[in-house]
Amino acid sequence: MIRDTQTQDTGRDSAYDHGSTARDGVLLLNLGTPDEPNAGAVRRYLAQFLSDRRVVDAPRWLWKIILNLVILRVRPGPVARKYASIWHEDGSPLLVYSQRLADAVAAKLGSGPRDAADETGGPAVELAMTYGNPSIPAALDALERQNVRRLLVLPLFPQYSSSTTAAAFDGVAASLASRRWIPELRFVNTYHDHPAYIQALAESVRAHQASHGVPQKLLMSFHGIPQRYFMTGDPYHCLCQMTARLLAEALGLEADQWELAFQSRFGRETWLQPYLDQRLEELAAEGVHDVQVICPGFAADCLETLEEIAMENRELFEEAGGKNYSYIPALNEQADHAAMVASLVEQHVGGWPGWQQVQETPSELAARVERARALGANG
Repeated sequence: MIRDTQTQDTGRDSAYDHGSTARDGVLLLNLGTPDEPNAGAVRRYLAQFLSDRRVVDAPRWLWKIILNLVILRVRPGPVARKYASIWHEDGSPLLVYSQRLADAVAAKLGSGPRDAADETGGPAVELAMTYGNPSIPAALDALERQNVRRLLVLPLFPQYSSSTTAAAFDGVAASLASRRWIPELRFVNTYHDHPAYIQALAESVRAHQASHGVPQKLLMSFHGIPQRYFMTGDPYHCLCQMTARLLAEALGLEADQWELAFQSRFGRETWLQPYLDQRLEELAAEGVHDVQVICPGFAADCLETLEEIAMENRELFEEAGGKNYSYIPALNEQADHAAMVASLVEQHVGGWPGWQQVQETPSELAARVERARALGANG
């Protein structure tokens, strides 16, 4: 192979392979997770996550004091124990399910295994986390090694929020800023109302209720954000409302059969309401003793769904007098979820010149190598 190699300002070596056909690529992004369920790994993860201005926009000097002197000293141990309670043999549930989804999407797109040479013309598919591993720079390196020149970035956050989707964009932009040759780029902003996404959610509810029965109330719970973020322009609240309404319509639910709520708040300021934990206590007091909870904003199950929703909130509901409580799992790597993500990719690359172009033949590649050598390329 003939390679022209430069050392970038960052010290990272970048190489262009004249004997390789330009490829298309898809970068799937999720939020992130500690590498291990122990205090040290959780501390490193929380330090990165909570240092992002998109996540916490308090004055930097004040937040650094709170983060370093309080949160990172007090929280890692308890959080690590929560992670340990839901950890899989092969790693963090969020990473495990996200990787399985990435593999399933790659198969739907005709890409084969993500780390194998592509023979089908399908795009290269890589997974990254905004915080933690696999990192965005590592995933972009992998795509660069596969000579990806057109890249679709798809954050696995159905409802756009500045604290998730925009933070993912920041991470991609920051990594690309250090590269000599950036790929053509498209970025998926939201898919909160995609028909196949709504249908996949509806089918997951039906499948769960086929085994657990139809509850008195279906609660659609989304991760909360500070109310202030919404009031200053974040559209997340509106997008969650639309997803919930469309899911209720797809299920044929009456107004009194479902509700929307928000989970996972912290700190003293007001977050989006109603709060799920408070609403569960209220429902039990009102005589609603049979509820099911689905979290449509999570593409893959994680600490918030498997520990907070499935375990903590069950205990809270039962202590308040509720009797039947169940959590409807995230879509994870389900076939219809992978098909939906693959269709989303195809939708967003429609009309993109050169997408999934015919692969060059070995003789065409060899001719290119010879032309590059004649022009002085290193070999």
